[in-house]
Amino acid sequence: MSRQHFTVIGMTDDRSVWFPPEVRAVIASGRVFSGGKRHHEIVAPLLPEGAAWIDITVPLEAVFDQYAGHAEVVVFASGDPLFFGFANTLRRELPDAEITVFPSFNSLQLLAHRILLPYADMRTVSLTGRPWEAFDEALIRGERLIGVLTDRQKTPALIARRMLEYGYDNYRITVGECLGNRDTERVRTLSLAEATAAEFAFPNCLILAQTVAKVHPFGLPEQDFALLDGRVNMITKMPIRLLTLSQLDLAGRRSFWDIGFCTGSVSIEARLRFPQLQLTAFEIREAGRELMAQNARKFGAPGIDFHIGDFLEADLSALPAPDAVFIGGHGGRLGDFLQRIDGVLLPGGRIVFNAVSEQSQALFRAAVAAVGRRITNEMHVSVDSFNPINIMTAE
Repeated sequence: MSRQHFTVIGMTDDRSVWFPPEVRAVIASGRVFSGGKRHHEIVAPLLPEGAAWIDITVPLEAVFDQYAGHAEVVVFASGDPLFFGFANTLRRELPDAEITVFPSFNSLQLLAHRILLPYADMRTVSLTGRPWEAFDEALIRGERLIGVLTDRQKTPALIARRMLEYGYDNYRITVGECLGNRDTERVRTLSLAEATAAEFAFPNCLILAQTVAKVHPFGLPEQDFALLDGRVNMITKMPIRLLTLSQLDLAGRRSFWDIGFCTGSVSIEARLRFPQLQLTAFEIREAGRELMAQNARKFGAPGIDFHIGDFLEADLSALPAPDAVFIGGHGGRLGDFLQRIDGVLLPGGRIVFNAVSEQSQALFRAAVAAVGRRITNEMHVSVDSFNPINIMTAE
């Protein structure tokens, strides 16, 4: 049985679309075509008589069900179909199919060309139906140029508001609207404040260009945090925090859980040092909600998924399983915490606990042994006049 074959043709929004002879020949010999409604409006005059058209709409399962009955399908897609495009979806959903791609310029390339911007080192991020994770990582890393694909929810105005909320006011924004459409195309360069109040036609994309570099300090001073009732003892001190993160070995991890985050200092430090991590934080006290939000905004640490309530009662089923866990508070139920963590910790995962007394050291040893793990490292540290801390690592 021959393999199903897809020809994917990239195009812009130019209503007087032009294709090279090779592509025109593919279209002329085609019988089944597919694409978005916008693509159909543009290419309809070029399709052969009697051609069938399959709209690409969600849910995509219905689209692939329609593809199943055809040996050859010609698909029209925006820009470069391999640049966050539909050819990638085809490769994922139909790995055995043959795929031929005829690319066009993607929208971010078009936008860079419009403003004569060299873009070889631009970090590209897609927010089209995707979460904020990659965008937040690019901001935290201080990428000089960030190209962003948007959708109808994550608009340029919303993106600008998020950046200003977390203190990333060191970029100017250029938005390209309806790129390739000679009648409606528009390109504007604005301040982030101006972008928050502007209206933008869809489809659009944007490029963020850094105006000045922002550097996150290595080790956030505890006096700069909003504290729980002003209590300086309720925050992990900066030297302890950095040593704790070193023991968690976060550089090679994917998912980090901070249990008992209080002011959020460990989560925020981890977010700024290791922005590739999925970071989930838990705190039983309601006051932690505003403390985490306030401190994350102050230090420019978007993307921390935090939960208020009893960790032992939290629904963990939808959360990314951790391969590193820090226990910053346990309310006297350390054994129960270890049992629950042991049930979700990925193979090779680490647990770090900062013991403030011989009693808590003994509790952690017993709890670790009860789940069949072992203590692999201990560090006894004293900072100024504060009580000594024993940083304990279990694997």
